[in-house]
Amino acid sequence: MFPSLDSLTLHKAGAFAAQRAPRHISGAVVAVGSTLASLLAGDRRVIVERNVERATGKSLSATERRRAVARTFGAYGRYYLDSFRLPALDAQEIDDGFTYAGFEHITNALDAGTPPILVLPHLGGWEWAAFWLTKVNGFKVTAVVEPLEPPELFRWFKSFRESLGMEVVAVGPDAGPAVLRALQNGSIVCLLSDRVVAGAASVPVEFFGEQTLLPAGPATLGLRTGSPLLPVAVYFDGDSHHAEVRPPVDTERQGGFRSDVQRVTQTLASELERFVRKAPEQWHVLQPGWPSDYRALGRPVPEQLQDLT
Repeated sequence: MFPSLDSLTLHKAGAFAAQRAPRHISGAVVAVGSTLASLLAGDRRVIVERNVERATGKSLSATERRRAVARTFGAYGRYYLDSFRLPALDAQEIDDGFTYAGFEHITNALDAGTPPILVLPHLGGWEWAAFWLTKVNGFKVTAVVEPLEPPELFRWFKSFRESLGMEVVAVGPDAGPAVLRALQNGSIVCLLSDRVVAGAASVPVEFFGEQTLLPAGPATLGLRTGSPLLPVAVYFDGDSHHAEVRPPVDTERQGGFRSDVQRVTQTLASELERFVRKAPEQWHVLQPGWPSDYRALGRPVPEQLQDLT
């Protein structure tokens, strides 16, 4: 959140403090830090403003934008705080801080011998839910995540998440085979799918009324493996977390493979929209994702987005 500081040191210090300081103290510190970060965010502030307006479907006044940005960065700070607290919590504390709807879609898939693929937006605190699946329920969970820079920060985060009981796979050429092995071994797979990261295949969709690219991986895996694609969101709910699991997306073959991937990805985009609209200020996507974002920032539109309307 503070680029001028060494990222690895900052994250280690945050994890140390979150696991030892009383919740009300660490929460207050995060609130102050998040407010400062929102004021110094530069281009990221512009993207947050645009995303909140996308999700709400209305133009915000200057005061509304300022408040929305502050709340979004506050939610982003809480995501880190709650994640960093997890290793210090026992299974009962995790369970007490979690409610859910639609969990039967996950258990039905596991009972049928087809571990599900959970398709999530960067919303609320998904790692709490992943830890709940592993520590409270004893399920195997594999998460595909974006590689971070510098590499030592990614290695630290990978080790941290694996300490919570997850297997972590980095986006890249080895991700596909690793995910297939995970599904064959009975693991639930989690895919954050509301933006494309470098190295990931993508397809064009309409997302919040504009054309952009979203990852092709979830649809490709669902069509090839038969594993149910379950849209999932995890919201902050007061001091707790609440997960919503939607029914499986239709992955019956209807045409050529490429067209089926595009169709299923478009359906997933609509599901992700539905989740984000319920809590737009918990949506912590800080990078430009649409051609219009780049134009608003005065940047060249990347080549892969130039043909989109």
